[in-house]
Amino acid sequence: MVNLFLSEPKLNDVVADNSSNIDVILPLLNKLGSHIQSLVTRGGRSEARLWLCSALSTVSISPRKQLSVFMKLLRSKPRKLQFVSQLLTMIFEKRPRKLGSLLAKRSYILEKFFEGHPKRILEWFSEFAYDGGSDHKHGAKALAQFAFTNRDICWDELEWRGKHGQSPAVVATKPHYLLDLDVQRTIENFLDNVPEFWSSKEFAESLKDGQVLFLDTKFFLDLFIGFMYEEDLNDVWDAVEEFLTEESFSSLTQHLLITLDECHLCRFLELLGNYFDPSIESWDSGDSSCWLGVVLSKYVDTESIDELLLLNSIINQGRQLLRLVRDENLNDEGELLKENTEEIFRGLEKGSSFSLILRDLSKMKHEEVIRLLGILSWTIHFRLAEECQTPDSWELLFRENGIEFRRSSDHSLLSHKGYSEESESDSDSRSRASKKRHKREKKKRKKQKMRAIDDDDLGDDELVGLHQTSRSWSLSTDGFSATWTSVDLPEHIAKYSLSTWMKWLLARQK
Repeated sequence: MVNLFLSEPKLNDVVADNSSNIDVILPLLNKLGSHIQSLVTRGGRSEARLWLCSALSTVSISPRKQLSVFMKLLRSKPRKLQFVSQLLTMIFEKRPRKLGSLLAKRSYILEKFFEGHPKRILEWFSEFAYDGGSDHKHGAKALAQFAFTNRDICWDELEWRGKHGQSPAVVATKPHYLLDLDVQRTIENFLDNVPEFWSSKEFAESLKDGQVLFLDTKFFLDLFIGFMYEEDLNDVWDAVEEFLTEESFSSLTQHLLITLDECHLCRFLELLGNYFDPSIESWDSGDSSCWLGVVLSKYVDTESIDELLLLNSIINQGRQLLRLVRDENLNDEGELLKENTEEIFRGLEKGSSFSLILRDLSKMKHEEVIRLLGILSWTIHFRLAEECQTPDSWELLFRENGIEFRRSSDHSLLSHKGYSEESESDSDSRSRASKKRHKREKKKRKKQKMRAIDDDDLGDDELVGLHQTSRSWSLSTDGFSATWTSVDLPEHIAKYSLSTWMKWLLARQK
């Protein structure tokens, strides 16, 4: 059975033991780390990079600092056009009014945008209200308002699909007549003969909501990139900075980091690392930032992300890493990996080896501690996935390691010795519990009977798989707050073990 080392060793348990193989275990952990790193950075590198970007999105950083990091990337050379395009696309989708208002100030630019593009013209200027009301949309509203206000200079440019044109007075009383307008020919006339329209307040107003950006996003991406880097327009940069301050760090990293090549990702990590402290205050197994900040703080001038890919894979992506190992279908390497983990555990279970490791780690820098204990926690993940194949084997693991548990179909608490602990002592409570239990068992027998009928249609292998995953548990590891199955348990137990060890070490260093 796998020893999770969840009983905190006391300081006086650590004795000078010349026969201890502590000098063997640490090299074994480093050897296993190198093996995993090779696997992650070789065949699974692109996937491991995505895992890292996802982990970075959980880091907590102030809006002022995130603005500084991203602005330095935007201003640095060479220009990262894919990065800039993705950022602008985010602004288009999330805050279109920011850039729409900037276009409104320069509405005359869009004269060239519509010239020679019938599709754009029809999409923007055709949405007249069908009920004849005044709620025309986008360019149609601008066209109607401008035409009435400036009818003396442009009414003759309106083209109608009927046998004859309509006068302003008739259209004013029957606004649904605008539906008969030949929009394409009318706008083409405006392009040729009414230049005032393109810089008018009516046309500018139609651009403020930013919906025009979606007529041709590539055109507007190129336009705004030109505003930023060729014309260096302050109001455009101000809008970008405002967005970078308002948007969450999580959203920015998830959308933008995937566009960076590895060299520029390294630069991002270096910039980010300037804002973190190299020490750990606390450890939460569900919070990546508790260890990422420490590692990033040491990342200055590093040109490779290999170490970060390793750490994130073993700490945050244990299940995916295990899948990667299996998908590689490297039987020889898989056997070596298994032998390596078994050798590590054989060494740890001799005498005071684990206590000695904790003693030695308490003298090391935090980033090295995270690496070694992270590797050890993943060996637990690997062994549990290999060895705990039945519900009974899981319950034996819980008992042997002092983890209390409840079966999901039975709300009684099982201690690590396997005994049920009653919370009510009076006979009435026991009687009520007995009656409820009798009803549950009756329903359970009925379900089992129905399941047995269904099982007749299943093969032996399918039955084994069904019964293996049919049991689930609530555990004392998380205060019985979640239900765990054999699929989830290896990762959960490994993370819990790592969290427990780190809390011991941090307590010793205070």
